[in-house]
Amino acid sequence: MANRRKMLSDMDAPYIQSLMRLIETQSKTTLARWAVDYAYEFLLPLFNYCLEDLERAADSRPYEALVAANSWLDGQIKLPEAKKAILKCHETARENEDSAVAQAAARAIGQCASTIHSARHCIGLALYGALAIAYDQLGEDAKWKDLERAAAAECEKMRIALEKIAVRDEPKPAKITWHC
Repeated sequence: MANRRKMLSDMDAPYIQSLMRLIETQSKTTLARWAVDYAYEFLLPLFNYCLEDLERAADSRPYEALVAANSWLDGQIKLPEAKKAILKCHETARENEDSAVAQAAARAIGQCASTIHSARHCIGLALYGALAIAYDQLGEDAKWKDLERAAAAECEKMRIALEKIAVRDEPKPAKITWHC
């Protein structure tokens, strides 16, 4: 197995900075909805496809993490209950280290769901999710510069998706301290 990168790490890259600046203008709720919705639409199908491709049984933990995040957002469950499902999703990522796509997708889904706890977790959508999609498009042995170019294009799609739901002049934007 090649020594693959598990996430994007250049926080100064223009495509990450652009997304971070937009994230800083939105509330935790808006960010959580954006991250969870994007994960449902793009990352969960990718994760599930990887398992089928690897001839593995379905693993519902990423799905359950997204359901729990939505249930919390809808006021149906408390944070401790949601966190249990989210932690199981992170466990899934650790168990799929032999597939860069499955692992990065599971990490991204876990981070997206974790946005209900802390708004800054939504950047995991870009750091892990964009790389999962790039690995899927180009292969796990692609050159880093090519993977980063594909991930940058996906980050732009993520930014546009957030822009579409962004609250103009958000009265209570999340206070985010980036520790990445």
